[in-house]
Amino acid sequence: MTATLSILTAGYVGERTASTVSLLRDGEVLVVVDPGMVADRKLILGPLSEAGVAPEQVTDVVFSHHHPDHTLNAALFPAARFHDHWAIYQDDLWIDRPADGFQLSPSIRLAATPGHTAEDISTLADTSEGLVVLTHLWWAEQGPADDPYATDPDALHASREAILDLSPALIVPGHGPAFVPTVGTPR
Repeated sequence: MTATLSILTAGYVGERTASTVSLLRDGEVLVVVDPGMVADRKLILGPLSEAGVAPEQVTDVVFSHHHPDHTLNAALFPAARFHDHWAIYQDDLWIDRPADGFQLSPSIRLAATPGHTAEDISTLADTSEGLVVLTHLWWAEQGPADDPYATDPDALHASREAILDLSPALIVPGHGPAFVPTVGTPR
């Protein structure tokens, strides 16, 4: 089985900020990645409904990191398990586990990718088009090449290199439309 990707909202950064919010499907597993800041919650819920998914059906939510612009709308998904760099949270359960290598489904896994913050993780999905990586290692295809808020620029560049070495077919950045990586993609 392979996962499918739907971009619910393509994010942006400037005078206003919105995170890129995505939906991954792998069989019965429905994963929302980075349900953060958007101009209106309808920008998440409308495309989710058009995809035939009710918020209560979402099984998992992944936070690439804990900045509010990536987490603010988590409560829209009341039945989900929530994943970050070191645990799974659901209702009143907190289950410690490292994210690196954790499988959400046969085709969706997490990877530790520090740099923007020390706790950043990326979501890797095997799709029929190839590997898709949902990550904050890149804000958007057009940059910035050097993340001005990176807590560890060397780790960021090492994480970018590690992801690009996987030859992803598509990258879904933290604040922009998905893009196909090229030799010019900042490492």
